[in-house]
Formats: sequence, C-alpha cells, structure tokens
Amino acid sequence: MSRSRILLSGASVHNRQQAFRMGMRWAFDAPIWVLFAGMLGIGALGKSQGFSDVYMVASSFFVFAQPGQIVLMEMLLTGAAAVPIALAVGLTSARFFAMGVSLFPLFHRHHRNWRIVPAAHTLSMTTWALCMRAFDGMPRRLRWYFYLGVCIPCFLISLPGTWLGFHLAGRVPEAITLTLVMLNPLFFVMTFADIKLPINRWAAGFGALLMPLFNQWDAGTSLLLTAVVGGTLAYGIQRWRDRRQEQAEPHP
Repeated sequence: MSRSRILLSGASVHNRQQAFRMGMRWAFDAPIWVLFAGMLGIGALGKSQGFSDVYMVASSFFVFAQPGQIVLMEMLLTGAAAVPIALAVGLTSARFFAMGVSLFPLFHRHHRNWRIVPAAHTLSMTTWALCMRAFDGMPRRLRWYFYLGVCIPCFLISLPGTWLGFHLAGRVPEAITLTLVMLNPLFFVMTFADIKLPINRWAAGFGALLMPLFNQWDAGTSLLLTAVVGGTLAYGIQRWRDRRQEQAEPHP
C-alpha cells in the first residue's frame, strides 16, 4: 500500500486545516518531486532553444502545462503569429477543461463560486488524478481545502524548478533532459490506472499499445488517434462488462 493510501485510510479528516495539511502531505509524497523534475527538463529545453530564464519561468507561471509550453516554444521559433500560437496552446491544454468539469460537481456547493477560477489554474494532470482518487472517501465540504493543499505546492515548485533546469542546461545530457520532461505524464498514467475503475486500466493499456503504432503511421495525429481509439475501446469493453453483470443479476 502506498503512503498516500495510508494517509487517506488511516487518518480522519474533520476540519479544513486537516484537509489542507493532508493535501500537502499527498503532494510531497511524490507528485511535487515528479513535477519538479519535469520542470527541470522544461527549463533546460528552453535554454537549448535560445529562450531566457525569465521567459521560461513566466511560461511556467502563465501556461503551467508542459505540452503547452513545448508547443509555445516551437511556434515562436517558427515565427507564428500571436493568435495561432494562442489557439494551439489552448487546444493542447484542452484536457484541463474536461478535468475541471469532472471535478467541479464534486465540491460542496458553497465552494463552487468565482474562487474556483484562479484555483483551476493550479490544476495539473497529476493533482487531478490524486483528487479523483481521494475525494471518494472524503466529506464533500472538505474537498476544496484538500484540493488547495495538493495543487498550490505543486504549482509553486514549478517556478524554481524551471529556473534551476535552465541554469543546469548543458551540464545534463539531452537524453536525461527529455526523460525528465516525460516523468510527469508517466506518473499521471500510473496514478490514473491506480484509481479503482477497470476502464482506467483498459484505457492506459490501449494507449501504451496503440501510441507506437499510430506514431509510425502519422506522428502529427498519433496522440489524438490514440486517445480516441484507445478511449473508445476501453469504454466499449466496460459497457460490455456492465451489461453482462446486469444480465447475471437476479430480477427483483
């Protein structure tokens, strides 16, 4: 059993302070260090492309999404205009819209107000997966404080991580830099698959199998095709299993 599960199952959360502190403990368990390592890679990658340390730290603050930051750098290097860049970065980060929509109804109604807009900027793939796993066993009125405890430290660590990665560039081999960038999505997949829903594991498995095949066929659309085909297959299998289970249950 992971330390995060022990923290959730072995501790009672009765007030907002305890929920916030538990969120911070979950963040410092592993996610914050994985995100820090990924931002090291982003900072080093930015320096190799000729960007300044101030620019890279600003991109982590305002974008806070590694794929979006990579797209931003690539399009700036090609001389693209501001509007296409904004659209491309927005589409790259569109997954956060779905993540936010799935989290929003899980909060207490008193917390579903304007404060959730700036707080949504601190959401990442990893913290979303952790919240989805933790909220199931947590009172609804305390989930907002747990969310803040998880997300704020992970957001703040990205800034020094980016700066440090920028100034370590050249001292670390490029292969290690690219590996650091990939740590965060890999950790997300592992956390996502750990949620007690078979469909998540099916989706992760299909993604691992299909991505190399689609990448060989068309690298430009490989990620989209993997998500659509893998997710559809996982959904279809889950629906088939649910129907079989319903048919096996005795009628009332």
